[in-house]
Amino acid sequence: MAKNLRLKSARAIKDMSQQALAEAVGVSRQTISAIEKGDYNPTINLCIAICKVLDKTLDELFWEE
Repeated sequence: MAKNLRLKSARAIKDMSQQALAEAVGVSRQTISAIEKGDYNPTINLCIAICKVLDKTLDELFWEE
């Protein structure tokens, strides 16, 4: 699985820490870190929650070319 640099970038644009994003979507900071590193494949519900918090679409953050 590739690193999710788009997620990291979207989070940075919103000036959110991994911890802040984790709290907003109800997971641990380690989960956000693992998603960004490509070590964890989030559920569709978690993907949607992250997209809502970051004002992004699923395609913008999670679509693999």
